[in-house]
Amino acid sequence: MAHELEDGRTASDELGSAMERVVQAAERLHAAQQEGDLREPLAPRYPDYERVVRLIGKLRRVLFPGHYSGRQAVRLDPTALNERLGDIFWDLADEIHSARAHACDTSTSLCPELSWAQSVAAAFLAELPRIRAMLCDDVHAAYDGDPAAKSYDEILLAYPGFFAVLVYRLAHELWVRGVPLIPRMMTEYAHSVTGIDIHPGAQIGRSFFIDHGTGVVIGETAVIGDRVKLYQGVTIGALSFPKDESGALIRNQKRHPTLEDDVVVYSGATILGGATVIGRGAVIGGNCWVTESVPAGAMVLHRPTVELRPPREPGAPGAR
Repeated sequence: MAHELEDGRTASDELGSAMERVVQAAERLHAAQQEGDLREPLAPRYPDYERVVRLIGKLRRVLFPGHYSGRQAVRLDPTALNERLGDIFWDLADEIHSARAHACDTSTSLCPELSWAQSVAAAFLAELPRIRAMLCDDVHAAYDGDPAAKSYDEILLAYPGFFAVLVYRLAHELWVRGVPLIPRMMTEYAHSVTGIDIHPGAQIGRSFFIDHGTGVVIGETAVIGDRVKLYQGVTIGALSFPKDESGALIRNQKRHPTLEDDVVVYSGATILGGATVIGRGAVIGGNCWVTESVPAGAMVLHRPTVELRPPREPGAPGAR
């Protein structure tokens, strides 16, 4: 016999009512998916997020196989690298084709054939020796700039700033070749892991070091020279965004600052504006707010008022 609830209904009645609400929710959700600018496509063609993340791991292992291959034996001969690169090539070409196909679905441009994606993937892989050389410079910059670093291995294996820069340099190479979506997916994955947000469109020179790293933001149109060092919490950002007559944001303009060679920016500093240039060798102190250009070699400091009070005598009002 079905157990009756206090209002006379049975548990079976309650379950049936709950399932009816689920069916109604599914119908409303389906209707919502077909409305507005974010309609869900019937045959979606997007890059596979998990596959893009796996590609980052595969690329790390061909760049630094001895560090990122775990404890398995590593073959460093050209034949082994050719096998790994061949595997990456097919996966990457397929994801690039997916990304470009999606972009074609949302524009009036003609969609390129798979051969275009394969050509871009091959050109990208051809740049890996140059990218590795830049990453080696970044490792040296981290080692020379951080007395806590005991070895190059420690930087490669444990420094979040280096991981974020590694992913950025790979993503940037795809960005400059016109690959949509995937570069942002890559750097946002690194952002989620490290707390460091580097837009793949930023231009960053050699020997770049982010110390500690959490909270660093580098915008799309930022230009950063060689041997620049940033500490945690630094923002290289934009001022208020200009809009056109219709109220839409004006895109494709330089919105973020330029940091010339040998600049150091300490923790918590905020540097804003596309016309802002931090001159070569300048130092921006912690917690500074900078919206104007700074001459080469200058130092910008933020000096808050700090009051040191002597301890109260025992028994005095407010004493503990």
